[in-house]
Amino acid sequence: MYEICPETAADEAEVEALYDLCFAPGRTALSSYRLRDGVPKVADLCLVLRADGILQAAIRFWPVRVARKPVLLLGPIAVHPTAQGEGLGGMLMRDSLRRARHLGWGRVLLVGDAPYYSRFGFSRLDDVEMPPPTNPDRVLGLELSPGAWVGVAGPVMRETSPGVMEMLAQYTGSPDNDSACVTVQTPDPQVLREDSDGDKSATGASADQ
Repeated sequence: MYEICPETAADEAEVEALYDLCFAPGRTALSSYRLRDGVPKVADLCLVLRADGILQAAIRFWPVRVARKPVLLLGPIAVHPTAQGEGLGGMLMRDSLRRARHLGWGRVLLVGDAPYYSRFGFSRLDDVEMPPPTNPDRVLGLELSPGAWVGVAGPVMRETSPGVMEMLAQYTGSPDNDSACVTVQTPDPQVLREDSDGDKSATGASADQ
């Protein structure tokens, strides 16, 4: 049995330690962090997954813009090395994307391995440019509403709209997010087979290249 909850301020140090464990040193110097610098996270979609109170996995989202359109930048997502192979990365992906769709987001962007993320509906975005030196083959997108990526092309930009920044800042780390916790069962064998070979891909593949 697992519990998935929005990340709060009390979780932040533990989540950062998990990312430090799972990613190479200097991760914050990589290209996607330029888009996050000084921008509040999308708090409702930044989730932690725990088993018996112990942090097993975490996922974060940031707002960005492409062609002036709002886009969710997914990542980092990390699964603790001792829990890889249990399908936890897939559980976080599915739950966070369900929440994003419910909140009205239309499109999601990540930098990752297409063979892993294609199982969640992601495909290559040929006309979207992440900051260099990102490999274009790893720039992937998902439509949460039909046609959301149609005609949306160009460089990925930081979110700078004052109204959006103010709204996001109000919710970052709010303890009220505890009410959005859900309890989930261990994945069924078929889902586990699909996801377990991808936990290592989930850790590091969706974020910071």
